[in-house]
Amino acid sequence: MSSENRVQTVHGILEGTIEETEVLRFCGIPFARPPVGDLRWRPPQPVEKWEGVRDADCFGPRPMQLRPFGDMNFRSPGVSEDCLYLNVWTPVASGEEALPVMVYFYGGGNIAGDSSEPRYDGANMARRGIVSVTVNYRLDVFGFFAHPELSAESPQGASGNYGYLDQQAALVWVRDNIAAFGGDPDRVTIAGESAGSLSVCGQMASPLSKDLFAQAIGESGALINPTLAPMPLADAEQEGAELAKAIGAASLAELRAMPADELLQAVAELGPRRAAGVIDGHFLPKAPVEILAAGEQARVPLLVGWNSEEAGYPALLGEDEPTVENYQRVIEEQYGDLADEALRLYPAETTDEVMQAAADLAGDRFIAYSTWKWCELHSETSGQPVYRYLYCRPRPPMRPEMGNAIAGLAGGVISDKETDAPPLPAPRGAVHSAEIEYALGNLASNQVYAWTDDDYAVSETMQAYFANYVKTGDPNGPGLPEWPVFNQGEPRQILCIDVRSTAIPEENRERYLFHDRMFNPEH
Repeated sequence: MSSENRVQTVHGILEGTIEETEVLRFCGIPFARPPVGDLRWRPPQPVEKWEGVRDADCFGPRPMQLRPFGDMNFRSPGVSEDCLYLNVWTPVASGEEALPVMVYFYGGGNIAGDSSEPRYDGANMARRGIVSVTVNYRLDVFGFFAHPELSAESPQGASGNYGYLDQQAALVWVRDNIAAFGGDPDRVTIAGESAGSLSVCGQMASPLSKDLFAQAIGESGALINPTLAPMPLADAEQEGAELAKAIGAASLAELRAMPADELLQAVAELGPRRAAGVIDGHFLPKAPVEILAAGEQARVPLLVGWNSEEAGYPALLGEDEPTVENYQRVIEEQYGDLADEALRLYPAETTDEVMQAAADLAGDRFIAYSTWKWCELHSETSGQPVYRYLYCRPRPPMRPEMGNAIAGLAGGVISDKETDAPPLPAPRGAVHSAEIEYALGNLASNQVYAWTDDDYAVSETMQAYFANYVKTGDPNGPGLPEWPVFNQGEPRQILCIDVRSTAIPEENRERYLFHDRMFNPEH
């Protein structure tokens, strides 16, 4: 570590800021050239060196995005196509020992999110002796867009995975520079939630990335059907060509000439877009589920899990009332000959049971099953320890001053002035993304909820597990309930994380095998 708040990187000197609690923060560090102009829809290019000292005291712009989730909070100055920046938090006095590193990828469905969000802040991990990094990557049409002309100009004949290539470039930057911040490039853990968890899965599967980290954490999500699984290149190219035609662009040159905000808006006006990666023969030589089944992924320890209510019952029933009759009708419509089996696995004979069963089924289809499949395959083929959790702590009520705001999917609230959607039903468990602030020690940064002593206790426990795992590859440590290795011994054990965390036998395996037959019958 350089003296005080300056470090010498490969590209030049950075000057960060010292936070009140003995943490150095370096924000807005470029890890690739701005992907603008002719570099739009090209793999990230190396940063140009700079002379003198570059200030690293404010976050870089967030990637181009609209506001599909009204609950995201940003500390970045605005949106820009010039967005490839990362942030580092490190202890002021790290000593001579190189510290473990955690690189965190944000969620947001590959269409939103930013490394400046307070819930991902790395200061509290740094206080535990970890160099913490958050990374921007291109989103939506800028990060996940394939086109025949793009593939034709690529030396690899590939297109569509620019957001994932940004993450890979950031990992290369970490390998080459993190020692200057006190970190050990051989002890890097990649982590993320939701789309960030999908990113971790993708980086594990990619031959370009799998030697750039030593461990992985996946929170709710994997690049496995039906959760934003990558599509074949030919299909993605056809979709991209149709999109270009729909917005009136006759060529790639015209697409690159469009101002970024106009392009983003034009694509948005076409309706919801699935921003998925591509089996491009380069970043992903084949589907991640195939790579995992063959044991060709990064063979590293994995800590992985999901939350107890990843989706609510309206995700299955829509605007229908949660009656037994409506539930059975929807199941019969959606599952046909398999309806009886679905009803056996997700039984409901009362309104309350319907709300629970419909939420369970919706959450499994949305993201729990794909995460289970990732865990299952990696457990079988990696030869490495896997630690699986179920996060069970519901958030407390919102603070009274939040008024009529409703909970948002991605972690905060949407005010009653921002949406015409009806209020969601009260959560029955831990909703999607609820664990992030707990795991990273950032409850205090979220002023929406009336956190209790129990919430802070859960956060202390979960953060301790994560910190131990980043440091040693094993989440266990003094004062913590034992977390057994999932893929060693029978019956397989998972950790239920709650006010009183405890190991329990694996539950609901038959449900996931049911989805397995539909979504990934060959694996």
